[in-house]
Amino acid sequence: MASPPISLSTVLYAIQHPRKPRLKYRTTFIALFGLISLSCYIFFVARPSLDLAPIQLRQDARHSEQQHPIAANVPDPDSRTPSSRLFKLPPTTHKKVPVHNKGPQITLSPEQELAAVSWFLGSLQQNTIPHSVDPSKPIDPQLVLDFDTHSARAADEVNQIMQEVWTRYPVMLFAKLHSANSREIRFMLANMNLRPSPTVFEIDQRQDAEILTPLLYRLTSSTELPIMLVGGKPVGSMAEMRRLHESGELQKMIADAGAVIDGAKKKKGKK
Repeated sequence: MASPPISLSTVLYAIQHPRKPRLKYRTTFIALFGLISLSCYIFFVARPSLDLAPIQLRQDARHSEQQHPIAANVPDPDSRTPSSRLFKLPPTTHKKVPVHNKGPQITLSPEQELAAVSWFLGSLQQNTIPHSVDPSKPIDPQLVLDFDTHSARAADEVNQIMQEVWTRYPVMLFAKLHSANSREIRFMLANMNLRPSPTVFEIDQRQDAEILTPLLYRLTSSTELPIMLVGGKPVGSMAEMRRLHESGELQKMIADAGAVIDGAKKKKGKK
């Protein structure tokens, strides 16, 4: 049976009004419905079950909270967790620790100050007097002493240092490297072969020369270098040192201070 002929009007209508595919709309509808169903499950089914889940407390925690309702919210101070140590117990549980106030700073006499400065310089070759020091005024004891100068035992420790420093350094010389008088005194002491050897500081070679020189002048009542200390006491001017050496009094002063004349030569001979 032959199909009826298609008219021109039918063809034009089909071109102007094409049929839309139904499969695309069906897929979009199914995806949208699935998304809505999943959202409803998450917000109305799964989430309430998480929020309403009871939190189980340990029996010891419940017991502690019943006895100490305030301290139950404070971490244990003995806990090993580092972060828990940042928390503190309530103020009522703290014990007050007595604070011991420091005593007054010890005051040094000129003799003690000279001993302290000499001890400081002789202990380490690198030790220098700070440039902030005013040499015309008493030095801060804490700058040259290695103990607490505010303590109750500070005075006893200063006296102990005075005895020890002059026993260790019976002859101490503050000189200049480029000075005829300093060379003369060094040569004079070298011929004595002292044991222990004289402790010599070349002041003009030090970084603290501008501070140390007037400081020594104030403490020894000297006006120029070299300055010789025997048993912690300044010998005097250059002319006085020459006079004492020529009369033999200088040798006696040095021996009384604890140094042995010709002791270095005898010790070397024994070897």
